[in-house]
Amino acid sequence: MANFLTSSIGKKFIQAVSGAFLFVFLLLHATINVFSVRDSFAGEFGSPEGWFAQGCEFMALPVVDVMVPILALGFLIHICYGIYLTIGNYKARGGQRYEVASKAASDSWAAKNMVVLGLLILGLLGFHLTHFWAKMQLQDFIGSEAEDPYLLLCFTFKNWWMVVIYIAWFVILWFHLVHGFWSMFQTIGWNSKRWLGRLKVIGVVVATLICLAFVAVAVNAFLQANALIA
Repeated sequence: MANFLTSSIGKKFIQAVSGAFLFVFLLLHATINVFSVRDSFAGEFGSPEGWFAQGCEFMALPVVDVMVPILALGFLIHICYGIYLTIGNYKARGGQRYEVASKAASDSWAAKNMVVLGLLILGLLGFHLTHFWAKMQLQDFIGSEAEDPYLLLCFTFKNWWMVVIYIAWFVILWFHLVHGFWSMFQTIGWNSKRWLGRLKVIGVVVATLICLAFVAVAVNAFLQANALIA
């Protein structure tokens, strides 16, 4: 087992599995957050009965308190391990850029810049945690009162430049997810021409839905904060 994990295939397998954690974490996160947009259309934005408020209550359940840190840890392992592998590949090739095995992968701009995308995602993730996690989940963890999720959304996205920063982050995330989705399945053996084409399409759809959900949340919160919609 140890030999497998230290082998080239084993390292790629770890990266693929930790990447799966990223997708699960983002799907859960996007679903809960997009409820705030639904609440706006239902006239329940800011209401404790709204879907977003209920989703935040769900996220505070003990079972979720355990699950989310595990998913988040897998997410961080994926990014940090990806940087580690890229540095190792760079040194092994005498300073040459990372080379990918297949022609399909080498044609992808995201494939050639995954480490840069990962670093940008990681840096902006830290920025994001100071806005939400530190004021909600962390407060629950230490026994303090968490801030109102609706007010926190409005306060964070009240300024247009903050919305622009977050949308830029979501675009970076989109590129990373589009390549990462099919690459993850290719690593575990789904690399036939028939499946590779399908997985690329599915990856674009999944990444687009996730990122559009996050963009909708930011834009909706901006409109709510500035009283541009009822």
